[in-house]
Amino acid sequence: MQQAILYLSEKEPIFKFIVKKYGMPIIPKRPQGFETLVLLILEQQVSIDSAKATFLKLKAMQPNFVPESLISLSDEEFRSLGVSRQKTSYIKALSHSIVNNHIEIESLATKSSEQVREELIKIKGIGNWTIDVYLMFSLQAQDIIPLGDIAVINTIKELLDIHDKQEMEDYVAKWSPYRSVATFLLWHYYLNKRNRKVVY
Repeated sequence: MQQAILYLSEKEPIFKFIVKKYGMPIIPKRPQGFETLVLLILEQQVSIDSAKATFLKLKAMQPNFVPESLISLSDEEFRSLGVSRQKTSYIKALSHSIVNNHIEIESLATKSSEQVREELIKIKGIGNWTIDVYLMFSLQAQDIIPLGDIAVINTIKELLDIHDKQEMEDYVAKWSPYRSVATFLLWHYYLNKRNRKVVY
């Protein structure tokens, strides 16, 4: 990571500023597999803490946390745990894809980021943000920046005064091949500025 931060700091003064002000970022890691993808679906558009609480309730209800067992839960059981109708349908779509061998989660680790995206995007409810975070947290992909993430977008707007999505995409291209570390630095700034601690 030291090499990546050095590279980014030379390319972009804001990264030097973030490290000087808040120290080194946390590099999040999560296990590969079904559980992490379910958690990421729950995290879509809500806080990490609230999603984690729902996820733990789901695991308590279904300790044998495999696709087959989640398919067997009724929509009412999901709703009783605080899972919306929409996210229930996404979790079931993911479960069905695995059970019906439309996707093999274990094989994703052997594929390129582009191949992983092509496979996961076919599943209802799994969009680019979910794929980006899975690539970064679970597959340790080095060159991902989720420009669908509110914290990333708001930090770029604040520190670089870039407000157009296409301009952002063009600008952050120069942070390659370490855009994932750039993302962790942007999140680090966003959270510290708001005195928020997040356990990924």
